[in-house]
Amino acid sequence: MSKQDGRSRQVNTTPVDDTGATILHVDMDAFFASVELLSRPELRGTPVIVGGIGPRSVVSAANYEARRYGVNSAMPMSLALRRCPNATVLPGSYDLYAKYSRQVLAIFEDATPLVEPLSIDEAFLDVAGARRVHGSPSEIAQMIRRRVEAETGLTCSVGVAGTKYVAKVASSRAKPDGMLVVPVAETLAFLRPLAVGALWGVGPTTEQTLRRLGLSTVGDVADTPFDVLRSTLGDALAAKLHSLANGIDPRSVSTQREEKSIGREVTFSYDVTDESEIRRAMLRQADDAAARLRAAGLVARTVVLKLRYTDFSTVTKSRTLAEPTDVGRRIYEEAIAAWDALGAAGKRIRLIGVRVEQLGESGSGLSLWDPDEDWRDAETTIDEVAARFGKGSIRPAALLRPKKQP
Repeated sequence: MSKQDGRSRQVNTTPVDDTGATILHVDMDAFFASVELLSRPELRGTPVIVGGIGPRSVVSAANYEARRYGVNSAMPMSLALRRCPNATVLPGSYDLYAKYSRQVLAIFEDATPLVEPLSIDEAFLDVAGARRVHGSPSEIAQMIRRRVEAETGLTCSVGVAGTKYVAKVASSRAKPDGMLVVPVAETLAFLRPLAVGALWGVGPTTEQTLRRLGLSTVGDVADTPFDVLRSTLGDALAAKLHSLANGIDPRSVSTQREEKSIGREVTFSYDVTDESEIRRAMLRQADDAAARLRAAGLVARTVVLKLRYTDFSTVTKSRTLAEPTDVGRRIYEEAIAAWDALGAAGKRIRLIGVRVEQLGESGSGLSLWDPDEDWRDAETTIDEVAARFGKGSIRPAALLRPKKQP
């Protein structure tokens, strides 16, 4: 999610030549916060932060009013509230965000079959083949913006350019609720004045390195001999940044997006030593991973347990299964085995995560004999109940909170 706060917004005010600018980057505006405001319209125009309120909670999202106070995603909530004490903090709802994400994605796919989702709230579109049906790239972008707002109540920003990189930069400059078309012939003129941090792949450390070389703009990087960049950044990063700075990005929009892992992590609001609480967290995460596998038609062969102790040291332990699975009970049992192997019992746990890797299509690699058949049947039934009555309407007894004794 963008840290753009809208104050440097740049949009087209007159028609421009969009010939050849057939790549769109569509980015929802403050997506999580905007979804929350659909049911809380009285908060519009005020700072809103999405996230938990525990001592270790972090910001999941912030609307533009909160961003102007310096609040950004992944920031500790305690710092965010010091910067913006008048903000309203709302808990997040991933299922609701996923619902709206699917609606928006359907709008994209109505415009063109060449859609590459990057995350829950942004995607690349190649509209070269859609021009005969829907008009020019800028007309298609405007159509998408109108439909998104009319059908969801949300707004999005669109960058229109000749390459993926330039389109993504353009959409960030157009935020919020704007469109910026970068004519192909003006690509270098658009890129060169930008701060070096605008280059895709330049984080804080690389930015400091570039600035030590006296390179503060994209144009500076473009003008620097490649050997100088390579001696400082290495072959791969130097080649990538030098190409992008010169407007070269040969990547096409890919509709094939391979999922590499599925999982969740939780940071406890206090250091946990109670093994029953830790096991419940693992069971919840294993069941969630399995449900997501089944929904995607996938199975996993490797289970990874991640632990972070009170001193912030982090360890992982993986377990590879003889047969791939999409069953939460099997994933949980492997996570428990990893827990035992790490010898973590009695230690103070700050964070725990369970994820699955080595994903393949359901049915690939499964043997004729299925040791998890009974559990799979039970969990498939839970999927059906959840689809009808909502997630959480049925769950393992171990995840039910025990009643307090009088």
